[in-house]
Amino acid sequence: MKEFYSNGKLLLSGEYVVLDGAKALAIPTKYGQAMTVTPIDLPNPIEPPKLVWKSFDCRDIIWYQRSFEISAFGTEGSYYETISQTLHDILSAAKQLNPDFLNGETSFEVQTTLGFPQDWGLGSSSTLIHNIALWAEVNPYALLWNSFGGSGYDIACAKHNSPIIYEVHQQQPKVTEIEFSPSFSDQLYFVHLNKKQNSRNAIQHYNVQKGTIANEMKVISTIGMEMTKTTSLVDFQLLLKEHEQLIGTIIRETPIQQRLFADYFGQMKSLGAWGGDFVLTTGNQDTTAYFEAKGYTTVIPFKEMVLGS
Repeated sequence: MKEFYSNGKLLLSGEYVVLDGAKALAIPTKYGQAMTVTPIDLPNPIEPPKLVWKSFDCRDIIWYQRSFEISAFGTEGSYYETISQTLHDILSAAKQLNPDFLNGETSFEVQTTLGFPQDWGLGSSSTLIHNIALWAEVNPYALLWNSFGGSGYDIACAKHNSPIIYEVHQQQPKVTEIEFSPSFSDQLYFVHLNKKQNSRNAIQHYNVQKGTIANEMKVISTIGMEMTKTTSLVDFQLLLKEHEQLIGTIIRETPIQQRLFADYFGQMKSLGAWGGDFVLTTGNQDTTAYFEAKGYTTVIPFKEMVLGS
């Protein structure tokens, strides 16, 4: 049996513009996804080799299972419902990168186990892609770009165990591990917005709305670096606010705090695709009660979320 594990992710700065080469501050999370691969014998030895897939959620309940004939991988076309088709496409892309992958007469049972609820947006897809890349012994960034697309920061988080500065130019990623444990980290919280955002749709919206953003990209890159250096909560809040205003102008959307939490006493920032998943907010002992009163019950302190903190 082979075992693999990948970290979840959150993008603290540089959302959207990281796609165009801006520097982004990203964190691997203490929540991730595990995968085991076990050779198995089929009940009928004359059957063609199969891949028996089982996916468990964070409650250890199977939420997806399917059996594939291994010979189907590497071929193109639509064969399955959405989840199975997506899995088929990732495995086929892995086989195209490594023709020796799934090329024998052995059948396998694969089990994946999420360490977080599926609607949290911490990288159920990116952790799966990274685990499959480890199994197939292929470049995880190439596998991402050949199947899902995106900047690749989530793949970087999957494999690094500390916060990172990430940038990518012409599909050449650059990852720098950094120290990011602010002295005021006990005043930082991650709040889930009770909605999972579709990253692909958000990227399409960004590509339509953005204009010439070279100057904005430089400022946003600088903000991300300053976020890692400041020792002042007041300055950190100003950086969050400036970042929100810049991204809001680029994608022509109103920041989440103005739309939903105008009376909140701290400063809030969207993470990743705007409108869903988690936000980062400054706060205090009253933060959890504030959000729970509004129906947002998932409030996670910084040190409980960030790997390496």
